Amino acid sequence: MTPSPPLPVEIVSQTSRLEAAVLALAGEREIAVDTESNSFYRYPEQMCLIQIAGSRNIYIIDTIVLTDIAPLKKVFEDSSVRKVIHGADYDIRTLDRHYGFRVRNLYDTSIAARFTGVTRFGLGDLLQDSLGITIDKCKRLQRADWGRRPLSAEELDYASADVFHLLKLHEVLELRLKDLGRTAWVAEECARLEEVKYTPADPETAYLAVTESRNLDGRGLAVLRSLVQFREEEARRQHRPHFFIMPDSALVFLAANPAADLRQVPGLGQNGLQRYGRGLRQALDAGIAAPPIKRPVVVWERLSPAQSQRLGRLKAWRTSQGAALCLDPSLLYPAASLERLAKAPETLEGELNSPEVRNWQREQFGASLRAFVKSIG
Repeated sequence: MTPSPPLPVEIVSQTSRLEAAVLALAGEREIAVDTESNSFYRYPEQMCLIQIAGSRNIYIIDTIVLTDIAPLKKVFEDSSVRKVIHGADYDIRTLDRHYGFRVRNLYDTSIAARFTGVTRFGLGDLLQDSLGITIDKCKRLQRADWGRRPLSAEELDYASADVFHLLKLHEVLELRLKDLGRTAWVAEECARLEEVKYTPADPETAYLAVTESRNLDGRGLAVLRSLVQFREEEARRQHRPHFFIMPDSALVFLAANPAADLRQVPGLGQNGLQRYGRGLRQALDAGIAAPPIKRPVVVWERLSPAQSQRLGRLKAWRTSQGAALCLDPSLLYPAASLERLAKAPETLEGELNSPEVRNWQREQFGASLRAFVKSIG
């Protein structure tokens, strides 16, 4: 088991202590941040913890008990305090979704690690490889019910360890990036990530995201839409995740076989039949009565043989750049821009200034790409 961090750990569950923590954090130059949610146990999910480590304390902010964490807004949006987060995309979306917080002066250690050339950039692997530190990243704790109270000592140790080592990891990664001349690259990537926002799924088209829905005809899609709406209502009524109510496989089977005996539906089971049988039959009847759905048509523009050959050569150019720098080629230039260049190489200057292309990519690879595009015609 990972030992408890040698910094004082405070569980913040009172407004007065939260305000005191905010005052203490305002004096920090950088802080480490992590969050814990309970999407495996509750729907809609709750944010259960926000862990913040500074130079003197670790705060585990109990967002289940504290219903108002507005004072933290100034911490996250204070651009003078760097926020070090590992794999920040999910945390940023979650903070935006639940509280409307924006994270400013972000440093994502996962992004930074990738730009140093490492191939193992999970937090546990990075800490082991970079600092010789082992933390407990077992699935049991990763998928713990963080909304349950009280939290165990093991869970609190896990939550604390996730942030305690981040500031040292940030320091090590920054030194490597400086030696490689890639500090500005990571800074731009992190600045772009700051602008990510939570985008809710469209409930009207949620049925199209169900696994294997692509094999259903218009009638099957109408039935599936009705079944998905039924499951959504049950999930919200019970505050349980969709998979707890009914698996996708059961919905697809019923959509394809709406007259099937419910006792024969795979994944439903006797318990599911007893709990949802009547509601399922009503949803099936509603879907059968609804007009068939015309599946949205996605138009894929096929490349000509010459364009396909050009795209292959452009990808080979990117691969060669990655090999020279010992970096994943996908980091170095956007695939979407390469595809457009394959169709219209004369648009190169416009592509170099497209929103997908970063400033550092333009500066680092612009001249090479110009010369290469000219050489392949």
